[in-house]
Amino acid sequence: MIKHYTNGEITVVWTPDICTHSGVCARGLRPVFDPTRKPWIELQHSDSETIKAQVAKCPSGALSIEPK
Repeated sequence: MIKHYTNGEITVVWTPDICTHSGVCARGLRPVFDPTRKPWIELQHSDSETIKAQVAKCPSGALSIEPK
């Protein structure tokens, strides 16, 4: 199952099947990526450019930005 999260400007795509749960996203931008919360991704807690930069650091590629 693939999940999509949007703030109206960008859409973050999470592919749990390939996620290695390294925690890079949560350690780097905890207000947005909080695995203790449901939903665990809430884009309203940061700006789109900061979110894009953090998503780019995902080592498994489980997080990506959906092209417009």
